[in-house]
Amino acid sequence: MTNIFIVEDHEMYREAIRMALETRHPDICVVGEAETGAEFFALIRTATPDLVLLDIALPDMSGIDVARRLKSERPEIKILVLSAENSLSAVKTMLEIDVDGFIGKRYGGFDACAKAIRLVMQGEKFYGKDISEIMYRIFVAKKKTTTISDEFTQQERRIIELSREGLQGKEIADRLGISVKTVYNHRSNIFLKLDVNSALEMVKCAIEKGIIK
Repeated sequence: MTNIFIVEDHEMYREAIRMALETRHPDICVVGEAETGAEFFALIRTATPDLVLLDIALPDMSGIDVARRLKSERPEIKILVLSAENSLSAVKTMLEIDVDGFIGKRYGGFDACAKAIRLVMQGEKFYGKDISEIMYRIFVAKKKTTTISDEFTQQERRIIELSREGLQGKEIADRLGISVKTVYNHRSNIFLKLDVNSALEMVKCAIEKGIIK
């Protein structure tokens, strides 16, 4: 029997996960639920789960912060991220924290979730198809051998320059005539290349490395 704890802020989705797992997968038992990071850490003092099913987008703190703290305080507990947040920066950070698995909410359904739980409990890492594609992009970016300055496209440089001017996502999109989603995709790639996690760090690092003047 595998005991799991669900950390998910949407009550209906949390209930659906619990019912699907316990009804269709009797080897999995939900021993606790929380909708915030604070509630989770309060309850985990007395709960003894084997694995935490963790959403990234929580109302009081990032699931990334929850994962980082849990790895530090209770390293014996496995962490399986189940989230709609699958940006390059989020996946990269979770890999650095060394979570045990990461699957997107849009892929595979609850049966895939149960499969991931079993594989993780067997000591394997599990990543859904969408996450694996992002991991490949991360791998390719790290394998580049050109100089740091040559790695950036003209569009990426322009986005960094506009960010330095204080423009936000929609303002940058309007200035360049592209969609806001495209702006954020470019920014995720820039964050990955520079190994930063914020626009402020991006601009500072880009100036230090001579990417922009």
